[in-house]
Amino acid sequence: MARSRYALIVAGGQGRRMQASVPKQFLPVAGLPILMHTLTVFHGCSPTIHLVTVLPEFEINHWHRLCADYQFTVPHTVVTGGTTRSASVGNGLLHVPEEPSLVAVHDGVRPLVTPELINRSFEVAERSGSAVTTVPLKDSIREVRGEGSRAVAREQYRIVQTPQTFRAEWLRAAYAAAAGQAFSDDASLVEHSGRSIHLIDGHYRNLKITTPEDLMVAEALLKK
Repeated sequence: MARSRYALIVAGGQGRRMQASVPKQFLPVAGLPILMHTLTVFHGCSPTIHLVTVLPEFEINHWHRLCADYQFTVPHTVVTGGTTRSASVGNGLLHVPEEPSLVAVHDGVRPLVTPELINRSFEVAERSGSAVTTVPLKDSIREVRGEGSRAVAREQYRIVQTPQTFRAEWLRAAYAAAAGQAFSDDASLVEHSGRSIHLIDGHYRNLKITTPEDLMVAEALLKK
């Protein structure tokens, strides 16, 4: 029997690199706050996906006001985040029932994710236990060593995106074993717990909006 599907939409950014007074997930782009675009894609992919949005406690009232102002009715549960991304995901997991399920962790400021990518992520995680979205590097890279550097083969590396989707029990066990250790993303944490990570192909337009330049690109792509 297919597992239930959950998406933890993590939206704890403060917009410092965006040079904005408003948290970046709330910035308007193509007529809606960024976070609303992201939730709309997941809901449009399948209304059976349970959406859990993780926000800083002091931004929750702001979010509710925005939902009222924009008449935003996509069903979702709002959860208070933690002081780190890992803590926020951990809080979100508390709202996933103890039943056979899959959990996709996705950045709230990646509104250009596609339904096809979301579905593929869940399908691969259903079979393999994990599905981590990545894209190849387009530019040459160098490894810095002290005062020098050396060329490395870019074909051996991937840029990691979200969604990162796992069997819920894998993700819970990984967070329990981490004991407060810091990890750059959920794939690293799950790998640290001894599980294999399966990569899937993402796409370059699935960008994470963190700078004013990203915002301009996203505006153009969403309008298109």
